[in-house]
Amino acid sequence: MAFIETTSRKQHESVVSTNDVLRNTYILLGSTLLFSALTAGMALITHAPPLNVWVTLIGYFGLLFLTSGLRNSPWGIVSVFALTGFLGYTLGPLLGHYLDTFTNGSQLVMMSLGTTGLVFFALSAYALTTRKDFSFMSSFIMIGMIVAFVMGIANLFFHVPALALATSAMFVFLSSGVILLQTSQIIHGGETNYIMATVSLYVSLYNIFVNLLSLLGAFSGNRD
Repeated sequence: MAFIETTSRKQHESVVSTNDVLRNTYILLGSTLLFSALTAGMALITHAPPLNVWVTLIGYFGLLFLTSGLRNSPWGIVSVFALTGFLGYTLGPLLGHYLDTFTNGSQLVMMSLGTTGLVFFALSAYALTTRKDFSFMSSFIMIGMIVAFVMGIANLFFHVPALALATSAMFVFLSSGVILLQTSQIIHGGETNYIMATVSLYVSLYNIFVNLLSLLGAFSGNRD
């Protein structure tokens, strides 16, 4: 009897802990999305020039490693906002480019934003309602992300339009998989740190939005 009560109590504590991680993740994710929208708006209004791609990569990975190192500290939250604010700032020049280059630039931006939101809510809802374990996807996603990243770096030097489109499509597909995987890990206790869960989901949303915008610009953009 005591064993059953102990097991039941542990299961209850596990469920409560999982719900706490999920709730804190979504609260922090929503806050960082608002903050990055603010920094993106500031960069857009001030006509900030695009950052050098290497500066962007160094800033991103530097803040990512800092956040990982501080993930169990209150400073980790500050680092998350620094990371997402920085990435939001990089969106300003990109949005300005689409608004200035395409006559339907605002429609492209809104379509990409809306589609990104729908993808996130649909995949999150699917993972939460079915409670399936998507951990089997982790190796595939990791390898795919490495390949896509290498393809993106290669295209910086060779500027092949078809390669750029293929890379964007891969990032959209793989980042969608990360949303399923990350949500599943939270549900099943594989991810107990809401700071790192937030970073994972935010970066996935960022990748989906940016690469969808690239694809929409290539196939549906109307130039002046």
